[in-house]
Amino acid sequence: MSKKAAEKTGTVPQSYQYDAIIIGTGPGGEGAAMNLSKSGKKVAVIERQHAVGGGCVHWGTIPSKALRHSVSRLIEYKANPLYRFTERPQRHTFQDILHHASDVISKQSTLRSSFYGRNRIHLFQGDASFVDAHTVQVIHQDGSQELLTAKTIVIATGSRPYRPPGVDFNHPRVYDSDTILSLEHNPQRVLIYGAGVIGCEYASIFKGLGAKVDLINTRDRLLAFMDAEISDALSYHFWNNGIVIRHNEEFAKVETHDKGVIVHLQSGKKVRADCILWANGRSGNTETLNLASVGLKADSRGQLKVNEHYQTEVDNIFAVGDVIGYPSLASAAFDQGRIAANAIVHGACDDRLITDIPTGIYTIPEMSSVGKTEQELTAARIPYEVGRAQFKHLARAQITGTEVGSLKILFHAETKEILGIHCFGERASEIIHIGQAIMEQKGTGNNIEYFINTTFNYPTMAEAYRVAALNGINRLLD
Repeated sequence: MSKKAAEKTGTVPQSYQYDAIIIGTGPGGEGAAMNLSKSGKKVAVIERQHAVGGGCVHWGTIPSKALRHSVSRLIEYKANPLYRFTERPQRHTFQDILHHASDVISKQSTLRSSFYGRNRIHLFQGDASFVDAHTVQVIHQDGSQELLTAKTIVIATGSRPYRPPGVDFNHPRVYDSDTILSLEHNPQRVLIYGAGVIGCEYASIFKGLGAKVDLINTRDRLLAFMDAEISDALSYHFWNNGIVIRHNEEFAKVETHDKGVIVHLQSGKKVRADCILWANGRSGNTETLNLASVGLKADSRGQLKVNEHYQTEVDNIFAVGDVIGYPSLASAAFDQGRIAANAIVHGACDDRLITDIPTGIYTIPEMSSVGKTEQELTAARIPYEVGRAQFKHLARAQITGTEVGSLKILFHAETKEILGIHCFGERASEIIHIGQAIMEQKGTGNNIEYFINTTFNYPTMAEAYRVAALNGINRLLD
């Protein structure tokens, strides 16, 4: 029997060009590719864009956080009493702060590109689609095509902003969170439809630049998945800074004009603005993958179902990152890629994404949390106590002029185990990790008394943990 005939009957193993092909170079794809390569596997990655990094580097996480940082520093400068009587700076535009974001994007993309070269991973640029479960077609920008084969394929194509029918996203005054980076005019009034994480972050950015902001929320409160006190703090801060929040509203239509838009809401209201940023939902990038050829089907949001090892219904095809939905975080996607790679190399393994994934929301000020909220603990009938620290009482916050905010620790009233940590204020996304490290300790290592018995540098923002711990312990009944 010839080798070709033997392969057809399954008596000899099929040979492939690669051990694994990764489609997409965002956090999930990068995490999978690097781990597989370091495990001795021959890896190829396919990226449709001109540079690696995915939406995280080029349109989402990195750009918005760089914009936010620039605006936050501008706000601090204006509020600093040292400069109160000097000449006021000219008003900065969105285009001004984009220069900083562009520089960071370039640095991140260059750095991440070097990872692939250093790990001898073959990078192909073009659009990928399945031919069968082991074969991927790549169509390059010049129209040429090639077929790549691999034993295993990982889908890490990310997501894009959801665009509802009836809204003209080709109009120069209608944007989503990707196209907003191409904003060329200087809007005086911005309407943001969708008050989720992206909507709230951009509301902070535009308000910090001096624009009037209308934030349309389709729900009854901001960021309802957060601890109620923390989300209420953000709502108050937005209100106090002049952002108009319209809760429980749905759009009926978007009317466009040469110099602006009018959004008609189902409640009968009409809201006029210079431009609209649509920030209401995302869809997985699966529509061009030809999933039908391998027997896979995405849901209505373009997302794929996977098991605990990130394996799809087709055994040799895995999926990680935004394309599988929750938690849709860059930080989690890196770990998902790493865990999927371990499962590919070692088979079923014990690696799992941690239960308490920290959330960081880069509004001005920031919000961050890890663990349970008060509402969840109350519903579960878990006896807990609360320790609080107000930033305005911390010497470091007074020195830096970042006195808005607080830290809240939720802990078991009997065992003193830390159950949840919630922070609102500047550097909240950094501060939260101190508490997270203690929460992840096993057994009695997770105890709020750690923060009482440990000496912290002074003055620091970390001191908030000691203040909150003492406040909480003092609430316990003798």
